[in-house]
Amino acid sequence: MALPTVLALLAPATAAAHDVENTHVLVVFEADDTYRVDVLNDADWLWLQVHPAATAADLPTVAARNRQLAALVPAFATGMTVVFDGAAVPPDGVTYVPPPTEARSGPWGLAEPGLIRLTGTVPAGAATFQFGYDRIVDEYPMTVTRAAGAPATRWLQPSQLSPALAVADLVPLTPLQVTVQYLGLGYTHILPKGLDHILFVLGLFLLSTKLRPLLFQVTAFTVAHTITLALTIYGVFALPPVVVEPLIALSIAYVAVENLLTADLKPSRIVLVFAFGLLHGMGFAGVLADLGLPRGELVTALVTFNVGVEAGQLTVIGAAFAAVAAVRGRAWYRRRVVVPLSLGIAAVGLYWTVERVLAV
Repeated sequence: MALPTVLALLAPATAAAHDVENTHVLVVFEADDTYRVDVLNDADWLWLQVHPAATAADLPTVAARNRQLAALVPAFATGMTVVFDGAAVPPDGVTYVPPPTEARSGPWGLAEPGLIRLTGTVPAGAATFQFGYDRIVDEYPMTVTRAAGAPATRWLQPSQLSPALAVADLVPLTPLQVTVQYLGLGYTHILPKGLDHILFVLGLFLLSTKLRPLLFQVTAFTVAHTITLALTIYGVFALPPVVVEPLIALSIAYVAVENLLTADLKPSRIVLVFAFGLLHGMGFAGVLADLGLPRGELVTALVTFNVGVEAGQLTVIGAAFAAVAAVRGRAWYRRRVVVPLSLGIAAVGLYWTVERVLAV
């Protein structure tokens, strides 16, 4: 696929670079053979799902939103399926529990979630449990525990029932399973979901006609976002998305504009790429905060997510090399390839910057 085609596919379709549903499902099997399924969602996101023509500017007050969501709980519950031993079992009760605070944002700018709670009795002798939620379009985590057991987290595909879990034998994921899972999550955050990161890497690629200078830039970017990813996840330092996301978009535009102003890679470029990597790392941390991390394998999840991100970025670079390999050494390469593509990337980056600022 040629790079112009790639850019056409990366049109500015959304303002939120790390826009995830932030859905978590918590399932608890109590000692008295009852169960509780809590489906946690950003309450504003949930309200917008039932008002598809609305925008963030149309959101009601927090109190009005909570009243409306409480009234809609039966409708939401029809999209949730609880299954024991292969048979759907309607819950005994369905309630909506609003967020505990009136604030619309919290750490990393994420809202405190509201939750839809399903309660019921486990059928006598039931051996397996499954759950499905049809309003989800991305993978989401489901954590299941018994009253006195260790939590077991499984990632579910959208609009599908979870794999059957043995109620009496719930165990956490092994380190190998965590590694495979978070490698995949890191990779897919770049390809196909990370449009802003793809454009940033392409911006780095376009200035360097040789592999070594490009690797210097990518290495600086990698080291930087690894640092802030770890610091943010561990609570040492963090900036809210309302600050980070516009700056990430601006970094894309800056790199592309610099490609138009110079044909040479200068030492200052490496310093800037490192600084931009610090910003992108905070963006990755916001994603991991949304996705959730296994408490027993926190380091494994952090490291493998980061490795997956790098694999995605290297895939972008490899595809870009392949796309322009036949013309990279031509005298007109800069005039016909670098300049127009950099103009396109700069335009998208500036568009996203403005859109993200206005979305605050």
